[in-house]
Amino acid sequence: MADLSDIRLGSDVVSSDDVNVGTIVSLLVDADGFTPRALVVKHEESLAGRVLAAEKYFTTDEVVIPITAVGSSDGGVVHLSMAAQDVRRQPLYLSYRRPEPTPEEAVVEEGQLITGGLGLPRAEEVANKSAGQIEIDRGENVMLGTTGRRLGRVEDVLLDHGTLIGVVVRPEGFFKRDVVLPINFINRADDMALFADLTESDIEQLKPFVDSEP
Repeated sequence: MADLSDIRLGSDVVSSDDVNVGTIVSLLVDADGFTPRALVVKHEESLAGRVLAAEKYFTTDEVVIPITAVGSSDGGVVHLSMAAQDVRRQPLYLSYRRPEPTPEEAVVEEGQLITGGLGLPRAEEVANKSAGQIEIDRGENVMLGTTGRRLGRVEDVLLDHGTLIGVVVRPEGFFKRDVVLPINFINRADDMALFADLTESDIEQLKPFVDSEP
């Protein structure tokens, strides 16, 4: 596996044919063990030429890149082993599917269409990830166990040779600068928050984050 230590949220992503194909907005990891599985890359050109599916999807501009497609990462840039045209073929991460309306909703929509009052249709969000995966993205809450207190928000992720070793947290009230939260303090997570098991003493000993990138 390529050395993934320089993968960071916001990193530029470059294809094997040297095309900048977007930036990393999320890291998909296993909910159990936090093993990195994929990158979510914001890539506006990915929508070009796509056809709406029969289930009436409203598509976004983020694609899922498997972690195995990363060839190298250095200097804040992630280099892929796939060409730009193949990046465009990767599955979209988020789609918005309109559920089949009930007969009552269909009547209401038909009336709104006639009167010109039709607004945005109801849609449900569909994330292209397995049931055992979660996303870690910038701004995600980091909570202190089950206390309801928030330690802060995720600012970045830290990897070492493909292993997620911690997250950079922008704290609320505890520190005046970002700190490193080792992954072993995180005992559970979902797509809304990471939950850390720390004592007040543990919090005081969290190390400030020092960015080594230029």
